[in-house]
Order: sequence, then C-alpha cells, then structure tokens
Amino acid sequence: MTNNTKDYSKYFDFSNAKILSEDEESTRVRINGREIQIKSQPDYREGKRRGKESIAVHTDFSIPEDMENFGEGKRYHVQTYGCQMNEHDSETIKGLLEQMGYTGTEDRTQADIILLNTCAIRENAEDRVFGELGHLKVLKTERPGLMIGVCGCMSQEEGVVNRILQKHGFVDMIFGTHNVHRLPHLIREAVFGKEMVVEVWSKEGDIIENLPKKREGMRAWVNIMYGCDKFCTYCIVPYTRGKERSRRPEDVIAEVRELARQGFKEITLLGQNVNAYGKDFEDLDYRFGDLMEDMSKIDVPRVRFTTSHPRDFDDRLIQVLGGGGNLVEHIHLPVQSGSSAVLKKMSRKYTREHYLELAAKIRKVVPDAVLTTDIIVGFPGESDEQFEETLSLVREVGYDSAYTFIYSPREGTPAASMADDIPMEVKKRRLAALNALIKEQSRRGNEALTGRTVEVLVEGESKNNASVLAGRTRGNKLVHFEGGPELVGTFVQVKINDAKSWYVKGDLVETPVFAG
Repeated sequence: MTNNTKDYSKYFDFSNAKILSEDEESTRVRINGREIQIKSQPDYREGKRRGKESIAVHTDFSIPEDMENFGEGKRYHVQTYGCQMNEHDSETIKGLLEQMGYTGTEDRTQADIILLNTCAIRENAEDRVFGELGHLKVLKTERPGLMIGVCGCMSQEEGVVNRILQKHGFVDMIFGTHNVHRLPHLIREAVFGKEMVVEVWSKEGDIIENLPKKREGMRAWVNIMYGCDKFCTYCIVPYTRGKERSRRPEDVIAEVRELARQGFKEITLLGQNVNAYGKDFEDLDYRFGDLMEDMSKIDVPRVRFTTSHPRDFDDRLIQVLGGGGNLVEHIHLPVQSGSSAVLKKMSRKYTREHYLELAAKIRKVVPDAVLTTDIIVGFPGESDEQFEETLSLVREVGYDSAYTFIYSPREGTPAASMADDIPMEVKKRRLAALNALIKEQSRRGNEALTGRTVEVLVEGESKNNASVLAGRTRGNKLVHFEGGPELVGTFVQVKINDAKSWYVKGDLVETPVFAG
C-alpha cells in the first residue's frame, strides 16, 4: 500500500532534499547525502478512517526463496520497548530472522542487524529510543555494514519518521506494526538498493497467519486481535495499530492447542482491547466469552488475557471466568480516572458508577479475583476534587496493584490540543499520593495470603539470591521461596508466611511437583 506522494511535504522537510524519482510504488529522495526509498509514510488522518473494507486472512506465508539463507553466518539483536504486544511482535521478528538463517546475540557489537521495536504510548519511551540511536551511530561508524532498523508503534507517528530522516540518516529501515511480515523484503531492498527504506502503513494490513515465532521460557503470548477503535483522547494507539480486527477463532484455538502440546505452562491472550474480540465478525456470532470458554477446554494449566476495556466487559465473560479451571483470577481492568467528568474528556465511554458496578459483578462471580488497573493523573483540567474521586475509587475497588502515569500529551491525539494546565509539581504530588495508596493496598492484599498455601509457577532464581526462587500465583502475585533450580518451569505449592508490599515469601510444601 502506498500513500499519495503529493502529501509527503506534510511530514518531511524537503528544503534540503532532492526528489530523484517517483512512481506509484515509491518516491526516491536524497536527504543529507543519503538516498531514501519512501514506500509509504504515517498519516493520522488516514489512520483514523474506519472503512468497511474486508480484512483478508492469509495462511500461505513463506520467506521469499532468495532470502531463505540470507542470514547464514550473521547475527541479529532485537531491542524491545513497551507492552506485551510489542514483546510478541519481537517474537515474530526474531522468528522471521531465524528462518532467514540469522542467529540471535545479546552483544550488539557482534550483531549484523539491530532492530529497535518501539513504543509510542509515552514520551519518555521515545526519548529512550532516540538516545539509543545516538549510541548506535557510533557502532554504525565503526562498522558501516551493520544494518539498523526502527519498527513498531513509534515508527507510525507522523513526526518520528521526519526526525529520523533529518537527524539519524544512518538508519537503514523504518517500518510499522502492520507490515512486520514484510521484513525479509525490506532487508533485501535496503541491502541491495543501498538506501534507507521507509514503509509505514497507516491503514492496517490483512491478518497473516502462520508467521514464525521465536518463543522462550514457559509462557507464550497469543494475539487474538489487532488494533483499537476506542480513540481515547490521550491515546495514539488507534492511529498506530489500526482498526479492530479479530483472528478467526479456529486459528486462535489451533495455535493455543499447539502451544499446549509443546508444553507451555501459561498462555496470555493479547489484544489492545480483548473484550471487543469478534465484534467485527459479520458471519459469526462468537465473542470473547465464547473464546475463553473454548480456552477452558484446552489442556494448558493457565490462561490469562490482557488488556480489557470496561465498556466491552460483558456478563457472558464474567460468567465464563467464574468457572475457574485454567482461567486465572487475575483481571487487569484499566480505569484511567475515578471521575466521570474526566472519563468523559478522555472519551472512555463509561462512568465511575458503571466501572464500580462492573468491579462488583466480577468480585461476586469470580472467587478470589485480583484486580489491577491503569491510572493517569494530571489529565487536562483535572481538579483536586476529581483526583480525590480517583483515590476514593481505588479504595472502593481495592486494587492489588496498578500502573500509574503522569499525563503527557501525545502529538496527533485530541488531548494534545487541550490546555495541559496542571503544573508538574501538582502532577507529581498526586502521583505520589496515588502510589502510596496503591502500595498500602498491595501490602494489605498480600497479607491476606499469609498462612495460605498457593500454587506457584516457578519462573527462575531471584535476582539477589540464587538459593531463592521466584514465581507467580494464579492471581499474578510474586512469590519468593527457597528451592533448587530443578523446580524452574514447574508448579509447586508454597505456604505464605510473610507479606511485603510488592511480593510475598513462603516455604515450599513437600508435595509432588506438578510439571503441567
């Protein structure tokens, strides 16, 4: 897909650039002495369009024949920023590179290709990436044959590509989240064309099944859908990830069954808004609650999901989760604010009262439900009274933990045009008060486990003590206990005897280990 080249001047400063050639497929320009092939660029206006075009599903993916052994004897390094969706995209990127013959390395100085898979959700994430590009410039100078690519959500922001072109011309590839499957083609074009390749689709692509993935450990992430249609006023994700489109249930179920066969202990179903799963099906009455019911019938010990939107969290899903089994009790339910007035400005499409009613329903039906959330403080116009409403909601719901953020405007979102009128010292004071309350509630929730014996999936050794193991409960609580390395990757029973703010400690119960 190619965007209209006539609009490039909106994003790129061509005052020091020369257009070399232009056709329907791409535009070639020279900027700061570097030749660049611009196949398509980010466009927020285009990204907001939500047409009725059908999304095709392709099951015939394969690496181009001439690229199958291109990476033989070469190494790759992928650095990931952001959420689980980005982590999962990186698994696909690594899988593609390994099918091309590359091998991974944690040592960037040994890599032949370095890809930064970026996040656009917060400004400081962007700052970290651009700081990293500054370091990589040194490597590129020392080793001109090193390939450097920037991908992910940040690549799909309008201003980011221009900044890279103008200040980081040593980058070889820029691509987005919709065309990860095009990586072998982009590498070929960058290497043999000896030019930077920019291919960022503003309109989402089709669903590509059977992409290779390099998964490690005992957990696996499975995308069930892509994109988001909510357009919360502070969020850039709908512009970068595209409209909501669900994978077919038979494809999701087949992937999870295969992962269970391979021995994975825990599956996390991923989507920007998993509760909207299936709403785009025109030929099938099948929603997220139906999918979770089918997940409960698969022989995998634990199934999680993230992330949820309260507006789409329906009674059918609550009923299914109440059945327990391999469906765990941890539910991440972002609220963002406890004030209905602020929620309206955020365009969250629910009220404080609706959220509290939903939380009460979940706790009634799902025994031992562990609720966590996301909260933004200092949104434009948030008064002291409205912030107090957030604190009171946090107390009423009784979250066990939360991701908390100071509001920062994201260019291209509606909120960016609102007056950012809360002084930073006020934002910081509110964040400190919120975090203190969350810490208190987390400790209280952990203390409730004292004396109980809980199932723990052992993840590995503690960072500070090799004789101490760390793992997670079904409710996603972090547990430390003494044990040997042979227990890593297994389920054990641990009796909790001490509660800290962010984790609990216990003793291994001498019962047969359940390996899952």
